[in-house]
Amino acid sequence: MNITLISAVLPVLILLCFIYKKDRLQPEPIGKLAWVFFVGCLSVVPASLMEMFLGAFTPFDPVAGGLFTGYVVAGFSEELCKLLLLLWVIWKSPYFDEYFDGIVYAVFLSMGFACIENIMYVFSSEAPMYIALTRGLLAVPAHFLFAVIMGYHLALAKFDLPNRRTHLLHALLYPVLLHGTYDALLMVSDAFTQGTDNEMTIGVVLSGVLTIVFIVFDILMWRWGIKRIKRMQERSKEQNFDRMHPFDGFKWNVL
Repeated sequence: MNITLISAVLPVLILLCFIYKKDRLQPEPIGKLAWVFFVGCLSVVPASLMEMFLGAFTPFDPVAGGLFTGYVVAGFSEELCKLLLLLWVIWKSPYFDEYFDGIVYAVFLSMGFACIENIMYVFSSEAPMYIALTRGLLAVPAHFLFAVIMGYHLALAKFDLPNRRTHLLHALLYPVLLHGTYDALLMVSDAFTQGTDNEMTIGVVLSGVLTIVFIVFDILMWRWGIKRIKRMQERSKEQNFDRMHPFDGFKWNVL
């Protein structure tokens, strides 16, 4: 198989295996996961169309353009398409029956999107192996983390009925903010290095500062994501215990 294709797909497969192995209590059916992943691959189409439309409104100023592209063109378009398709494909599914399922399905759909996007970036680059390496270490894991947060709040929306609307809003809002910040830091950092010699001197310093901020932000995203994975694993354990012991803690003396 083409080594370039393997390098583009491998990070996706690693993250899929990682989250699948975390689903220890009631692993999801492989067929259902494959279908969700396929839907994620298809989500590239509506997201790209939406990005093309919103991209026409991008400001000419490099910094403002970077912020707009990060938060609106990329962040909002991609995360909205992912969430809508995720709701369509799993919300009423009988397999979506525990908290951790929200994260598993969100990751599989998001990794479908990331897989196609990564292949497109890698094969359109003049330095495909470099792009595969950098995106494999940064962009693909970022999509994974956006999905963890989305799935976390989607699961809360599924099982916390009184606060469903709030959780659904958070399932879109937080991934958009994380995605937008991730992209905007990179784009604005690059914008600061453009201009005259005097502007570039200051720009290089600002770009370096934003690079440090980006690294810190990426570390914090991982910490946030791992905490939510562990939290949903615990909630699923409690959920399954309650189903197996429906009368545990019941005060029989009240009868």
